[in-house]
Amino acid sequence: MALGEQTKKFAERARKAVRAEIHAAALNQPLKRRTVLYESFSGNGMLCNPEALFHRLLELPEFASLTHIWVLSAVDSHSELVDRYRRYGNVKFVEYQSAAYFAALASSEYLVNNATFPWQFVKRAGQKYINTWHGTPLKTMGYDVEGGSPDTRNIVRNFLQADYLVAANEAMADMYLRAYKMGNIYRGTLITGGYPRIDRQQPDAESRRQAQRDLHASGVVPDDRRIILFAPTWKGASFYSPANDAAQLLDQVRDLESRIDTSRFRVLLKVHQVVYRAARDLPGIAGYLVPNGIPTNVMLGLTDILVTDYSSIYVDFLATGRPVYFFTPDAQGYQRDRGSYTAPEDLPGPTAATIAGLAASMEATGAFTEQPVLSAAYTAARSRYCADEDGSATDRLIDVVFRGRTDAAGVRTDHGDGRESILIYLGGMASNGITTSVLNLLDNIDHDRFDVSAFYSYSRQADKKANAEAINPRVRLLPRQGGHTTGFLGRRKYREMLETGLAPGDYRETPDTVWDREWHRCFGDAEFDYIVDFSGYGPFWDYILLRGRAKQHTIWLHNDLAADAEREVAGQKALKKHLTGVFSTYKDFDRLVSVSPELNLVNREHLASRAAPEKFTSAVNTCNAVKVRRMGTLDPEDYSASAVEPVSLAAPNLHDALLELSRTYDPQDIGRLAERQATLRRYFPADSAHATTFVTVGRLSPEKNHARMIRAFAHVHAERPDTRLMIIGSGPLRQELGALAESMGLGHAVVFTGQQRNPYMLMHEADCFVMSSDYEGQPMVILEAKILGLPVVSTAFGSVHSALPDGSGHITGFRDEELAAGMVAYLDGQVPVADFDAESYNRMAMDGFYRAIGAQPENHESMASLPGARVHHRWSDVAAPAPAGRA
Repeated sequence: MALGEQTKKFAERARKAVRAEIHAAALNQPLKRRTVLYESFSGNGMLCNPEALFHRLLELPEFASLTHIWVLSAVDSHSELVDRYRRYGNVKFVEYQSAAYFAALASSEYLVNNATFPWQFVKRAGQKYINTWHGTPLKTMGYDVEGGSPDTRNIVRNFLQADYLVAANEAMADMYLRAYKMGNIYRGTLITGGYPRIDRQQPDAESRRQAQRDLHASGVVPDDRRIILFAPTWKGASFYSPANDAAQLLDQVRDLESRIDTSRFRVLLKVHQVVYRAARDLPGIAGYLVPNGIPTNVMLGLTDILVTDYSSIYVDFLATGRPVYFFTPDAQGYQRDRGSYTAPEDLPGPTAATIAGLAASMEATGAFTEQPVLSAAYTAARSRYCADEDGSATDRLIDVVFRGRTDAAGVRTDHGDGRESILIYLGGMASNGITTSVLNLLDNIDHDRFDVSAFYSYSRQADKKANAEAINPRVRLLPRQGGHTTGFLGRRKYREMLETGLAPGDYRETPDTVWDREWHRCFGDAEFDYIVDFSGYGPFWDYILLRGRAKQHTIWLHNDLAADAEREVAGQKALKKHLTGVFSTYKDFDRLVSVSPELNLVNREHLASRAAPEKFTSAVNTCNAVKVRRMGTLDPEDYSASAVEPVSLAAPNLHDALLELSRTYDPQDIGRLAERQATLRRYFPADSAHATTFVTVGRLSPEKNHARMIRAFAHVHAERPDTRLMIIGSGPLRQELGALAESMGLGHAVVFTGQQRNPYMLMHEADCFVMSSDYEGQPMVILEAKILGLPVVSTAFGSVHSALPDGSGHITGFRDEELAAGMVAYLDGQVPVADFDAESYNRMAMDGFYRAIGAQPENHESMASLPGARVHHRWSDVAAPAPAGRA
């Protein structure tokens, strides 16, 4: 790296460090009373609802003592705004993301935003945060956007911290409570009573003159012609990286202008805030582009005809009673890719896919006359969206927020629907048993009874991202991003806590600024009935979760954790440091939940010094039989269509099956099926068609003892050469296990597939499932094998009987010969395929989960009620020998 580049990076790190220290210091200083901080679109100007509120507060004598601080993206590039308010001693400006910005954000009494504050933001006690958002939604928002749930993460975080959410109408109220899932957990006030910015559509004389001056300064020379405002929304996959389509928009404006009487009308272009910077530098646009500094609604007040597409700007314009037209050349694609709450035929104005069609529809409906034709849809939309737009919405907002009026119409504070709330930390979201188990749990929870929120670390890593996308859509996603809002001393404190664990005493009731602040940064003022750490391996997450108030805090134990802490891999006790921190939190959790009755006995004994015995309990994991069967058999219902028979991609008539499917499925689905066919053909080649395949699934790590399985299989293969062993998974022992197989002459018969996104497909094509573990918390993969109808052979680790009750599999000892004998028993037809009632099992498992977290169970079954279930009362009865059971 060049020295200059290194210097730049060092300087940027230094600036960030300085900002963090200033921010942390300001968070510890007294609030600056009667100070209001305003931010619109991350400092894009004095715009939208914050500008309308500021404008009105500045007018009212009773608020003359307020200090107003405006956030601008770059103060130098907004010099005209700075100059305009220079004579006001109580109006100041700070640059977005500067040290002064973070100081003002941390110390101002009132915070006003029409979008979101950045990740570092955490609202302090005593601050009042007003989030107005920036319009009634036409395009889908929040969790309604397909695959868009993670993109809501900072929006949801801001909403949860807001004291006031401002809604122009009931459609916006629905956006907050349903589309962004604020219902049940939002503790602030929702104000529905018109939109402050729409008040600005009735501009006073000075506002009109200022708008004319701003237009002239930007190259749009004012004249007496009536204004057609062309105002599309942003396009692209993400609000944070919109498409730059300014050149296309300019061509469309010029095309429209060529089709109208330009002696009476002119066309101006108003682009969305997020693309304005790119648009303003386009050659030739100066005479058309409305400058960003003019409040949009002031411009709407000067507009005679509005042309838009999917922008909520049309809702604001309805309040004027003037005509609106919709230019939607990409309607079908936009509806498919982005989604809309309103079908094109229901829009309150004519729609057109071409500029020629747009001009024709304007002519046909009298747009250029004094009495344009307004449709019934227009009247209905105006009534629905603009019923409260009487020019006094800003005053009503001021009444509630600044004058403290609580009995105003449209003010509501109860956003619940009667469900109890659960917050669950999911873990790291890498593909492993814990992630599979928690995804199954989220599918099996009764979402009509419980409001569920998922807490996890946001990641762009493909595997973790795919698992996050698999979370049940009824779950509210609260992925954590950003870091602690603290200075050097605070960071040193929490790092020390990660090393040493919690101090003695009641952590939940002892104030802790660092972790309290992080809870509020992540969850705002939200409260939950039940808080659950389903992972149980990270003290960092527990220190956060235990700061939240709940009826009960519960942590899961997926293994013999005392043994995990002492276990060495490559000479290192990799988990000891983190688990030491986790163990220190057990005194503060109400229940410690092992994933099988047998494991509960172990953890209660081995962790007796960490928690009272009555805190220990168990709840088995759930399974997802529908998913396992569909992925295993490649049931087409797992794709886009339905009512087609399952197809095995190993079948000889596969080509014909795919041709038949192609008549029902789109090419993308067929491509995915063909890809899976290739995977199966790779691991089940034609020359293996008559071989018996034993299969196992699991991380290649010491406790799984794949080495024992390979040695046992060597005995089997020597006697029955028409056998194969397939090992699905990855891990630190891959190279060592591969070398063992080669050394035993099994390179051709032992297949390592690596990590598979869909292991069930390979399991389904195999003949018998084998497990050789020394210990397991709960062997979920055995249940999945049973769902797929596979016979199971397993070593007698402690919790195996919870998955293989008497008569439902073959349990062996830990010696190589004993496991080999079990595999031979299958080959001799002595290992039956047991029926598995997944539905009954899941009812029992969910009953246990509800009991474990402190909620009322729905059913009254227990683990012992399942046929053949039994619990070993001493771990020593079932423990594996150490080292790994060689003959």
